[in-house]
Amino acid sequence: MGSSTDGSAVAQDAPGGMTDEPASDTQQRGFFGRLLSAFSPGTEAQPTSVPEVAQSSSPGLGALRRMRVDDVAIPKAEIVAVPLDIGKDDLVEVFREHGFSRVPVYKGTLDHPQGLVLLKDLALTHGFGATGRFSLKRLLRPILYAPPSMPTGVLLQKMQKERVHMALVIDEYGGVDGLVTIEDLIETVIGEIEDEHDEEEGALWKEEKPGVILAQSTAPLEAIEAALGLALRRGEEDEEIDTLGGLVFLRAGRVPARGEVVEHESGVQFEIVDADPRRIKRVRVRLPVAGSSAA
Repeated sequence: MGSSTDGSAVAQDAPGGMTDEPASDTQQRGFFGRLLSAFSPGTEAQPTSVPEVAQSSSPGLGALRRMRVDDVAIPKAEIVAVPLDIGKDDLVEVFREHGFSRVPVYKGTLDHPQGLVLLKDLALTHGFGATGRFSLKRLLRPILYAPPSMPTGVLLQKMQKERVHMALVIDEYGGVDGLVTIEDLIETVIGEIEDEHDEEEGALWKEEKPGVILAQSTAPLEAIEAALGLALRRGEEDEEIDTLGGLVFLRAGRVPARGEVVEHESGVQFEIVDADPRRIKRVRVRLPVAGSSAA
């Protein structure tokens, strides 16, 4: 899941993102109206009334015609979802750990989705000192379903019409194959969306607690080694590696999935906090426990 708590591949939606509440007709015809009318069949643009900045975004709008849902969906293995019988405290921990604003809910397995739960609904119903019996079923909102071959523009229109901002990708056998958020679709047009919950540019890593740092994959490896007081490059094959993400990729031999832990021969562990099928984004680096052996 991602959402951006909902990534990246991007990601399920990030907190502070769009909500699933109904919007007025005027709001609906604002950004989404202009966006959808730009690629809807049979709609002719009027150059005299189109701002110069809108014309410059035409290549991005073309992606909504060209790309299919499976081009932007995160794979099933990377979906963050919760079972219907999860407890309130465990649900809160999922939101806290992953930073999404909404996550899918399933019964038994992810191939039996029940809907989605919003962090906002959980907070308003059971937060701020509220009392009462917790029932996840009462908090469920509908979730959309889309085949992998659906054009991204069609799914965006459906999300706007249904006012649901998350969809599960369903394969030919009816099983869940991936997940797409409205943020994923909009990013195909305007590029990656960052909000106040994303890491600030330049803050390439931070210490979460002694012996544990959270770092961007682009963090210079030399600086990470200095911060840890530990040499991570071993041998000639590491000489050309400049970033933390490059080192993790080399050790894994591929782009590891979100939640995967990659072991380093020194005893350091690299936990993949955020990644998509093409690249590693954030990594939690854990120093070896005192007394453990190092290579």
